[in-house]
Amino acid sequence: MSPRVDASAGYVLHSRPYRETSLLVDLLTLEQGLISAVAKGARRPRARLRSSLQPFQSLQLGWQGRHELKNLSQVETVEISPPLAGRSLLCGLYVNELLQRLLQPGEPCPRLFLYYRYVLNELQSGEDIEGALRTFERQLLEELGFSLDLSVKDSALSYTYQSQQGLVPSRSGTAYPGSHLRAIAEDDYSDPGVRRSAKLLMREVLGELLGDRPLNSRLLFSKAVASKN
Repeated sequence: MSPRVDASAGYVLHSRPYRETSLLVDLLTLEQGLISAVAKGARRPRARLRSSLQPFQSLQLGWQGRHELKNLSQVETVEISPPLAGRSLLCGLYVNELLQRLLQPGEPCPRLFLYYRYVLNELQSGEDIEGALRTFERQLLEELGFSLDLSVKDSALSYTYQSQQGLVPSRSGTAYPGSHLRAIAEDDYSDPGVRRSAKLLMREVLGELLGDRPLNSRLLFSKAVASKN
């Protein structure tokens, strides 16, 4: 059953019922990046794992198994954070779904793991949710090998995003001012125009990677907005 990993930092991204009494859990871990594991017996009424395997909580995890699907052997809560609610919760579900959909299982991504902690902290505080999301999305793209070279763009020009080419001087389509791209490279979202450009650009690039299947979290967000109108 080994190799075995003990006491790895990690977070629950998503869980779902597995067989009669267990859970199948997708985890973001410091040791091995994205992994899926079985939490045996976690759905039993008095199971300790049931209360510990909550999204957005810092955990210490252990697992074993040679195949892609692991068996959880340790789950300990490192610190209890207040639950996310409202917009912060929907944004947290969005971040988790991006990781589930785009990361390759078993590939360590320690730098992205730190940015995940950063975005959770910002979602907890609620001070700059939009800026934190754009920063995280850009770091995720970097992890996936999609460097947009934003800092070298000419501030006097505008650019469009082209599949397989990246950002090229604008001729048609959605144009991103070079000055906005340079601000995005520095994670400076103080200007509302930069925030709009960053949101459109990240959606365009991530949409290419995600394909035609919509994000469930984005559908939830649309429903939440519609219910308020």
